[in-house]
Amino acid sequence: MSAQLSPAHSPASNEKIGVLLINLGTPDGTDYWSVRRYLGEFLSDPRVIETPKWLWWPLLNLGILSTRPQKSGEAYALIWDREQNDSPLRVITKAQQVNLAQRLAGENIVVDYAMRYGNPSIRSALDKMEQEGCRRILLVPLYPQYSATTTATANDKAFDALRNMRWQPAVRTAPAYYADPQYVAALGDSIRDGVAALDFEPDVVLTSYHGLPQSYVDRGDPYERHCHETTRLACEYLGWPAEKMKVTFQSRFGPTQWLTPATDTTLEELPKQGKKKVAVLAPAFHADCIETLEEISIAGRESFLKAGGEKFAYISCLNDSTASMDFIEAMVRRELSGWL
Repeated sequence: MSAQLSPAHSPASNEKIGVLLINLGTPDGTDYWSVRRYLGEFLSDPRVIETPKWLWWPLLNLGILSTRPQKSGEAYALIWDREQNDSPLRVITKAQQVNLAQRLAGENIVVDYAMRYGNPSIRSALDKMEQEGCRRILLVPLYPQYSATTTATANDKAFDALRNMRWQPAVRTAPAYYADPQYVAALGDSIRDGVAALDFEPDVVLTSYHGLPQSYVDRGDPYERHCHETTRLACEYLGWPAEKMKVTFQSRFGPTQWLTPATDTTLEELPKQGKKKVAVLAPAFHADCIETLEEISIAGRESFLKAGGEKFAYISCLNDSTASMDFIEAMVRRELSGWL
C-alpha cells in the first residue's frame, strides 16, 4: 500500500501566498537625474504614450527629458516628505503594505508593495516573493478606475517578470473597484468628513480625476465611464443633489485632445459663475502624490484664488486610513477566496 502524506507534511504546507500592492511610481529624489530616470521610464511606456515609437523617441529624448525633469523636480521638492526623505506616494503605499501585513499576519501570507515605474520595482518584489516560497500571488493595482495606462500596464510589467521565472507561481489580478460598495462608502465618508471639518460650505465639490487622451477612450478604454460612475455613486451615497459634485480631469500633457472638462480651467471659471467656495478631491488616486499635493492642493488653490475664489480646500485621498484599509483587506480576502 502506498504511503499517504498528511496535510501537515504535504509539499504545499510550506508554500505561501503573496499579495503585491502596486502603485504608479515616483522618482528616488528631487534632483534632475532622479526625476529624468523616472520620467524616462514612465513616458517610454507604450501603454501610456501610444504615439509610434519612431516619432515619440526623438521628441522624448531630445526635447522633453532635457527640460521637464527640472520643472518636475521643483514640484516634487514642494511636497517631499522631509522627515523620511521620500516621496509621499512611496511613504503612504509602504504604510498601506505594513498595515495590510499586520491584518493578515498568521495566515501564511507575504504582503509587499511595488511601483510600476521606479523603486521598488515589480520585478524585485516578485523575485523576493519567489524566494520566500510564494507559489500563489495576487496582484493588486491600487487604481479604483480601470485604464490601460494604469491597471493594464501594472499587470503587463508583472507578467513580463513572470516570463523569466523557471517555476512560475499561480497568479490572480484584482479588478478595478470603482463601483465596489465598500470602496464607495469609504470614499463617501471621507468626503462627508472632509467637508464637515471645513469652516465653510462648498458651493461645489470637484472630483478631479487624472486625465486621459480622448483618443484612448474612443478606442475603448472604459476609464471615463468608470470615473463618472464613481462620482455618481458617491453622490448618491451622500444623498447629495447631482449638481453638488462635478467631474473634472487634470494633468493634461501634450497638444492632443484630452478628456474634459479640465480641472485647471474649471477652477478658473467657477468664480465667474458665482461659485467662490470649492472643495476638491482626487478619487483616481488611492494615495496622495504629486498630482494631488502639488497640482491640486498648491497650484489649483493658487489659480482658484487668483481667479476670484474665496475659499478652497483639498480633501485627502483614502491613503492608509482605517476605512481605506478595511476596504483593501476585504478586497484582498475576497480575491484570495479558495486560496486561503
